[in-house]
Amino acid sequence: MNFDLIKAVVELVQQFIEQNEDRTIYSNDLRGFTEWMNASCKNASEPDDPDWIGKESGRSSDSIINTLLIRMGRYAKTYSRSIGNSVFSSQDDFIYLISLKTMGAMTKMELIRHNLHEKSSGILIINRLIRNGWVKQTVSEKDKREKYIQMTDKGFAVLEEHMSEIRKASRVVVGDLTHSEQMLLIAILSKLDEFHDSFYRMNLEARDLLDAAYKRLN
Repeated sequence: MNFDLIKAVVELVQQFIEQNEDRTIYSNDLRGFTEWMNASCKNASEPDDPDWIGKESGRSSDSIINTLLIRMGRYAKTYSRSIGNSVFSSQDDFIYLISLKTMGAMTKMELIRHNLHEKSSGILIINRLIRNGWVKQTVSEKDKREKYIQMTDKGFAVLEEHMSEIRKASRVVVGDLTHSEQMLLIAILSKLDEFHDSFYRMNLEARDLLDAAYKRLN
């Protein structure tokens, strides 16, 4: 018999009796005790709002979230510079290669939009990958006007060669988050990405994009 468990339950019952003496909130029975337990667990699981720089002077949560996301992007960009001993001109090189490896051949604009780049910036990255021999451009068999970008054997080889370094940099960006914290962060960022992705696919100008997203929130 687990006496420690029995002792813990008895102590909880005692707490319930002491806090519920007037019986104005919970009935003095098993149902009332269960409701009290559920409420206690809920309150214990709800963390206090975090502090952040400028909070006391009125800085909003929107502002600090934007700042922290920008800072995280810069940290990731800095760590990526050590990958491949400058084989890659920027993190965009291997990000585009990973996109093609994961999703297969895409048109230029599909690849550019998937990585949320302006057309001009994306074309420069793709052309650089072509010059390095890491990707090649092929013509669609169904529509000769449509051209696809796909990885070459050389592209697969260079990505595989430096994949351990890429994973290491990714691991550093995640820092000391626990597994449950990582899963929560993935869920939150995925929700944000889903919200914003539809507007990017509309291919709107920056001002129109901002106005459309803002209207959706209000």
